[in-house]
Amino acid sequence: MNRVMGYADRWSVAPGDTICFMVSCLGGDAFTARIMRLKQPEAGKLATPFAPEEVDAACNGVHSGRLQTIPIGSLAVLPAHPALDLSTGATLACYLMPTTPEKGRQAIMGHWNEATQTGIGLEIGGDGALNLCIGAGPGRVVRISSGARLSAHRWYRIGASYDAASATATLWQEPLSRHDFHPELPACVTAAAPYVPESAGPFTFAAWNAGSTAAPSAWGGLTFTQHLNGRIDRPRLARGPADRARMLTLLTDNPDEVLANSLISAWDFSRGMAGDAITDIGPNRLHGTIINQPTRAMRGHNWDGTVTDWTRAPAQYGAIHFHDDDLVDACWQPDLRYTIPDSLRSGVYAARLTSTDGFDFWVPFFVRPKRGTATSKVAFLASTATYTVYMNNRGRFMSLITERYQGRLALIDGIDELLIEFPEMGLSTYDRHSDGSGVAYASCLRPVQNVRPTGRHWNFNVDLFLVDWLEHLGGDYDVITEEDLHREGLDLLKPYRVILTGSHPEYDSVEMLDALESWLRQGGRLMYMGGNGFYWRIAHHPTRNGVIEVRRAEGGVRAWDAEPGEYHMAFTGEYGGLWRRNARAPQRLSGVGFISQGFDHCSYYRRTDAAHDPRAAWIFAGIPDDIIGNFGILQGGAAGLEIDAADMRLGTPPHALVLARSENHSNTYELVAEEVLIPHGATDAIINTDIHADMVFFETPGGGAVFSTGSIAYSGSLAWNKFDNHLCRLTANVLNRFKDPAPFTMPSANIELDVVSVASTDQSG
Repeated sequence: MNRVMGYADRWSVAPGDTICFMVSCLGGDAFTARIMRLKQPEAGKLATPFAPEEVDAACNGVHSGRLQTIPIGSLAVLPAHPALDLSTGATLACYLMPTTPEKGRQAIMGHWNEATQTGIGLEIGGDGALNLCIGAGPGRVVRISSGARLSAHRWYRIGASYDAASATATLWQEPLSRHDFHPELPACVTAAAPYVPESAGPFTFAAWNAGSTAAPSAWGGLTFTQHLNGRIDRPRLARGPADRARMLTLLTDNPDEVLANSLISAWDFSRGMAGDAITDIGPNRLHGTIINQPTRAMRGHNWDGTVTDWTRAPAQYGAIHFHDDDLVDACWQPDLRYTIPDSLRSGVYAARLTSTDGFDFWVPFFVRPKRGTATSKVAFLASTATYTVYMNNRGRFMSLITERYQGRLALIDGIDELLIEFPEMGLSTYDRHSDGSGVAYASCLRPVQNVRPTGRHWNFNVDLFLVDWLEHLGGDYDVITEEDLHREGLDLLKPYRVILTGSHPEYDSVEMLDALESWLRQGGRLMYMGGNGFYWRIAHHPTRNGVIEVRRAEGGVRAWDAEPGEYHMAFTGEYGGLWRRNARAPQRLSGVGFISQGFDHCSYYRRTDAAHDPRAAWIFAGIPDDIIGNFGILQGGAAGLEIDAADMRLGTPPHALVLARSENHSNTYELVAEEVLIPHGATDAIINTDIHADMVFFETPGGGAVFSTGSIAYSGSLAWNKFDNHLCRLTANVLNRFKDPAPFTMPSANIELDVVSVASTDQSG
């Protein structure tokens, strides 16, 4: 079967911008492209019929196709340099923590060339032990092994010395111990090395040069192989052979003070942590570049636990963790370009790529108004940060836990199968690397299987229900993105009176939250249309668009947890994890915060007495029902999937009104981990009344207000019965009042509070 896949070079474009689409044909030599405006998801017969609208564009039509491969796997590299001539003798040393030593050959450091079998390099050999490769071409290669298998997740001091004069080489493999009683012993091996290493290529860490390629390349038109899983700290390089004492001197903080005449390079990975450069503090300043975003700000061999913030003790965080499945950029060449015309309205769009066999692949993007302008007082804020961190979530159908908490077999379609067949599309931050460590970085610069208007209802797909509803109301809205918000802050929001979030704005940078809070204080009106929002703190890459860092620190519902001492992000130095752990719980912004999740069935809200309060009774105008949202395309109701509750303890404003509260959730809905102090007892919705979604309204200083639904499933009920339903009317009431320039008035301080504080569950008695 001929198939096609692709990606764009950015999320957000404005009139006059040109967006590039990178495409790969799998089994064919042509594809058809059409620019489409998306107005709803493909959601079956109970939803608005799926009717993407083709946009007139010069790039529409048939294009010649080609296969573009993906250079996956991280490394660090520096160009060839005369100082790297090691033919007369050399000493290489570093600290190493392998994480999958049993995997087979894995590069550590050197200028070994796998294609030409030349150079010298330290690696993990096929025997799982430290190996030294010395080669002068095919048939003239010697490999020396320490003979002692390396242990996973253990630091080693390693070194190799080559002496051309005596034609010998020595290997040192010395385990380091800290608070353990591991019986492993040091190993030292000296063996004949009859070949003079020849190399004119780059010096690499964590992968070997495999020769030039015409395929996409992450660096210098080369391809790389034998990628390392593990950490490298304090790599060093010197001319001439060495004994053990000299090797130890080489690994000190300032080796040039002792080895001034022989030191070539002393790389310090603790410098420039946020960027893509590696720094050489030695005499030649042979700086290099990291490729495919290996994880930085990692504990080094010398971390002693006294400091857990790398910005306070960077010398203890001098390790880079490399992975064979890291990916930050597929490096494809563009196959078509589209310049946004001035006449194109703001909205949600996609390039629809179709193979010669009729296989469709969607590449979404967002068109905002011209920068500094707005065409409406209402804006939909697309959750591009959340879309990015969920990209290519393999765990959804590769882990048994999904079927357990959803109570059904996993559903897989043709585009899901692409990710299984082509794992080089990369991972999401909900996955683990092949060595078991958590994925801390996500990038949109690669083909994506789960951001599309078809298939499983989650994130982007669900947000199209909101777009569908806005279109039903007349289409008076702009579209902006969280990436725009991060870069432009409050200036992006100022033209708008109303901002609607997506169904799941889970990931936020400090710049994003600050902008939303400032806008609200100046009279903005926020409609938080989802659940599990404003939950995780993220950092954006300082120079690359579309690259995000997540540190899943202590607390939270998470697919993996960061190692102790590694909670601070490399990009910014900020403490990661939950915004709640950063004293900015979601309740402070939206009045509600994450309380539970369940995926078997969605329920409804029941109106509370506060719904009759004159401050908010207008929300229910024309709605006599007490039961709200007992219908919906997403699991049968408006309240479910992931739900939020009010909590004064965490920052819900004391004047907030809980207008409606969900009930009748199943026992698959359990309290989120951060609400449980002692994991024993009443933590599910059948017996714990703390588990519910709250619909909340409150006013803000400056004449603004907030309306929160507290449920991801909410938007899936708007179009029910062709929009003829009370939930649609209720939400339209809110939008229409929020569009009205008449300011909201903050209530007096002596109001009767209507917020129930959710206490942490402690069943210890």
